[in-house]
Amino acid sequence: MDTLVSTQWLAEALGAPDLVVVDATKHLPGAGRDERAEYLAGHIPGARFLDIGSLVDATSPVPSALPRPDQLAERLASLGVSPSTRVVFYDDSAVKTAARAWYLAHVHGMQQVAVLDGGLAKWKAEERALESGEPAIAPAPPFELQPPACIRFKSDMLGNVESGAEQVVDARDGGRFSGETVDTIHNLPTGHIPGSRNLPFTQLYNADGTFRSRDQLRELFDAAGIDPARPVTATCGSGVTACVLLLAIHLLGHSETALYDGSWSDWGSDPATPKATGAAQ
Repeated sequence: MDTLVSTQWLAEALGAPDLVVVDATKHLPGAGRDERAEYLAGHIPGARFLDIGSLVDATSPVPSALPRPDQLAERLASLGVSPSTRVVFYDDSAVKTAARAWYLAHVHGMQQVAVLDGGLAKWKAEERALESGEPAIAPAPPFELQPPACIRFKSDMLGNVESGAEQVVDARDGGRFSGETVDTIHNLPTGHIPGSRNLPFTQLYNADGTFRSRDQLRELFDAAGIDPARPVTATCGSGVTACVLLLAIHLLGHSETALYDGSWSDWGSDPATPKATGAAQ
């Protein structure tokens, strides 16, 4: 199974005994939308609801920290997912939360995980079947996931500001990155980690919500001053849209990547961290 699957592929694969489709939608608070209610009203047939917004390690001091391996494994098993299951994540969110779900599963060692290209919006635009309500789910046996090694924390990022060993790419919009606009999402001072580059995640999509071609993705990273073949750490507002950039780098065939857990919510809320403004230097 490819990492990015089309609506046609999924329509033909629905019902396969080793395939589980998961709705990973999470909306921003200001969107005024209820992802669970929307799921119950209409979802891809057989899809299960991940409730990705609750997959956070509340014991961590990091804002919106990645879930612990046992948390993620328990949630996936409750949805009927086992380590050998093929899983396709989709969303209907402006912040493309299926990429976050894919990243969580991928870095914890799940092998057969994919994202539906174009998400639920494309599925609906093609007038494909939907169903409502909660499907009957047979939980999978408990299993274990490996702790992710490619996660960065504030101490790592501070060290990298000095060493420049890893490229840092920020998925936020240019206004928040440069400090020219107010951060109404996280209510934090704006700006960026010194030395980081900016590639807004929205630029990676076509108008219909599908990913741009591999050649176009390469051009976008090149224009941002990022070489996907070299080590890259992605950051954003809270660690969600950075996963879009990490997914894109994976699609380009590169794997030396990491996520700054907590991202700007962690960095920007600390008065002691250095902050840069203006365009990337």
